[in-house]
Amino acid sequence: MFRLIPDKHFTKNYKKLTVQLQKQIDNKLLLFAENPNHPSLRTKRIQGAEQLFESSVNMDIRLIWHYEDDKLIILLDVGHHDILKRI
Repeated sequence: MFRLIPDKHFTKNYKKLTVQLQKQIDNKLLLFAENPNHPSLRTKRIQGAEQLFESSVNMDIRLIWHYEDDKLIILLDVGHHDILKRI
């Protein structure tokens, strides 16, 4: 099981989302903490950012994160698919 630490940018953008999306994210984060590479998360490395990964909450919402160590993940951002353009 991984320990998930949201940074302030993640928390700020999470709070901007609807309650329904927040519930979807919370459910996916439970799965994510057990296995960040679960097939339903469609996790992949972000091109051009070797240490960053993206995972899908649904077809529109993405999580951006990186490994801090073997059991710690820092959640960097969450939002609509276009957040990938900000990297």
